[in-house]
Amino acid sequence: MTTCQIDCHLTYKIIQPTEIIFLIHAAYSPNQTILAEQLCISPTAAWHEFQDPVHHNRHIRLRAAPCESFEVHYQATVECHDIAVHPQSSGEVAIRDIPDAVLPYLLASRYCNSDQLENMAMRSFAWMEAGYARVKAIEQWIFNNIAYISGSSNQFTTATDTLIQRAGVCRDFAHLGIALCRALGIPARIVVGYVEIENFSPDFHAVFEAYLEGGWRLFDPTRLAPTENLIRIAAGVDAGDVAFATFYGDLELLKIEPRINYQSE
Repeated sequence: MTTCQIDCHLTYKIIQPTEIIFLIHAAYSPNQTILAEQLCISPTAAWHEFQDPVHHNRHIRLRAAPCESFEVHYQATVECHDIAVHPQSSGEVAIRDIPDAVLPYLLASRYCNSDQLENMAMRSFAWMEAGYARVKAIEQWIFNNIAYISGSSNQFTTATDTLIQRAGVCRDFAHLGIALCRALGIPARIVVGYVEIENFSPDFHAVFEAYLEGGWRLFDPTRLAPTENLIRIAAGVDAGDVAFATFYGDLELLKIEPRINYQSE
């Protein structure tokens, strides 16, 4: 059993009245229990929480007035549940047996253009044993062939862009893994959360999940941190569903510092 302390600071300059939707709260999940949490906003602004109807991610919505320093401080104590090791023998789920709610994760999306990667995916991975081993092979291929380079991509970078450029950051690694899985008929989605990564500035981290026999399995092609250490924030079809902040107005991000500390029991 591990207890995690989350301490997330975000600071903005608000240039004009701006509607902001934050996605920074720890998720309600069978694999983690939120023991305590609080959200402090300065200058004070009225806010409310809502969950989207598809992914059930926890969003915070508020309106910020112009100011030089708008601070958001989220703290939480989260208990991580011990999870049984996922059997490496897990097979893939036939299309006819995929639950209705999982079917959308087979489709190409804005950042995961799997329809353009079918030939590459079939050539590279179709001959492998179907299931967990094949997704691990995809994860390994990305780790071996894509360089992790900060600033090498932007908010428009797709999975095919990452494949061509052979460089990206965690969200690009996740998008490529998702796209290759979907091209092979394996439902996959992005997951973001808090995790400690040595020798990196604090930031949110993105990985991907593949739907196999027994349910969703986490994979991280960056290999920057164990997936079992990730405190889940949100999941979605791609990064468009899991941005930590979405705004309508004009602002400037001054500081991002999502920290996490682990205490084993």
